[in-house]
Amino acid sequence: MSIQELPVQEKPAQESPVQEKPVQEKPVQELSVQESPVQEPHRAPGTDSPGQGAPADARDAEGLSVWPRSARPAPHGDISVGGVSLTEAADRFGTPLYILDEQEVRERCRTYRTAFPDADIVYAAKAFLCRAMAHWIQEEGLGLDVCSAGELALAVTTGFPPEKIVLHGNAKSPEDLSTALRLGVGRIVVDSTSEIARLAALTPPGTRQPVMVRVVPGIVAGGHTKIRTGTDDQKFGLSLTDGSAQHAVTRILDQPHLELVGLHCHIGSQVTTVKPYVAAVRRMTGLLARIRDQHAITLPQLNIGGGHAIAYRPGEDNLNIPVLAGRIRAELEDGCARAQLPVPRLTLEPGRAIVGPAGIAVYRVLAVKRTGTHTFVAVDGGMSDNPRPALYGVRYAPRLIGRPSTAPPRLVTVVGRHCEAGDILADEAALPGDLHPGDLLAVPAAGAYHLSMASGYNLVGRPPVVAVSHGIARVLVRRESLDDMNRRDIGL
Repeated sequence: MSIQELPVQEKPAQESPVQEKPVQEKPVQELSVQESPVQEPHRAPGTDSPGQGAPADARDAEGLSVWPRSARPAPHGDISVGGVSLTEAADRFGTPLYILDEQEVRERCRTYRTAFPDADIVYAAKAFLCRAMAHWIQEEGLGLDVCSAGELALAVTTGFPPEKIVLHGNAKSPEDLSTALRLGVGRIVVDSTSEIARLAALTPPGTRQPVMVRVVPGIVAGGHTKIRTGTDDQKFGLSLTDGSAQHAVTRILDQPHLELVGLHCHIGSQVTTVKPYVAAVRRMTGLLARIRDQHAITLPQLNIGGGHAIAYRPGEDNLNIPVLAGRIRAELEDGCARAQLPVPRLTLEPGRAIVGPAGIAVYRVLAVKRTGTHTFVAVDGGMSDNPRPALYGVRYAPRLIGRPSTAPPRLVTVVGRHCEAGDILADEAALPGDLHPGDLLAVPAAGAYHLSMASGYNLVGRPPVVAVSHGIARVLVRRESLDDMNRRDIGL
């Protein structure tokens, strides 16, 4: 279908910490479960649904297994998403361009609500946040996880209920904390002992702020060393191993303005199997029991974070969400029964798994350069709108759109326009051998941690975000212009 109701095209722009010795308890051995997959129901490799198990044979044959479920082949080598032609969208809005399939986002929210009907699902805003995204999340009945006063303010001014917001952060600023208290966020996750006194001092008299303790459970999980957060060798949380978490619990219970409502953990990102989560629940249940025994208090909430993997290329695995729900529920119920604890209210924080597969990045080829045995395809975006390959070595599956090609594929390196050798968007990508300047490349699974981590490198403006649904495209976030950037530069 043609793009309808589109706005006029925008031209692309060029307290000192309290130092106390933690209570020492029996060490907890760090558990590595990363390479120990559990038995899960068979699903087609690269199925883009988060565990719904929909047949993917036709999508695999079209090379669309990691694209939004609305993606369809269109004439002349084009692809439509949400009923909108990507080629027409690129012509209308310019490139680089980010397309976000609204219905894909909503369906993934519903998958979580169906799999975890008795849990709180809290969307991790750090994956991608804009006003429309916050509105969709609210309409689908999810809460929101934010990491700064900026994310919090955007959500609340959009109309998001502050009581359904969770504030995270390993180094929350006084502004972050005071803004959260002023706006009335539902929960603040305490990440260090120094934060306890700071937060208690800022809490208004006559009120009690609900808080949780972020626990490091000693579990190795995640797709890259830089996104593994369940072990003691990283910056987040309070260790279960050395007793820091237990010490923080005691400190919080001594603060009359803070209400300890539960425990939190997050073991890492791009976790492909259920077993690490089961292990984390087991350890957290054990800690809940020890807190009950030591302090005569039963905490009503348990937050097990997010980190659920998605497929970026055909053949890669997603985390199966219905299987995760069944295994987590069983472990939590069994563990609480053994410890004679009531089952706590569960919270999950998916981000990437909701918005990642809903996004498509579209670039235009600027140059094709053959150097020795290498072919470099340079596009008009790069690490300023997607730093993930440079940070984590992530690999994508770009696709030529807008014209058919019968040329045999060849392995190329898709690079960006920035003055940096590490500005690589896709390494060893199989693309037609007749690729030339002016062609369009579309990169699926681009909805998470692209624009949310974007920079102003080389003063290249950040791309726009366009939502598509039922054949209609609309701008959610406009392209950043040179004038936008110049207005911040006020000195001479």
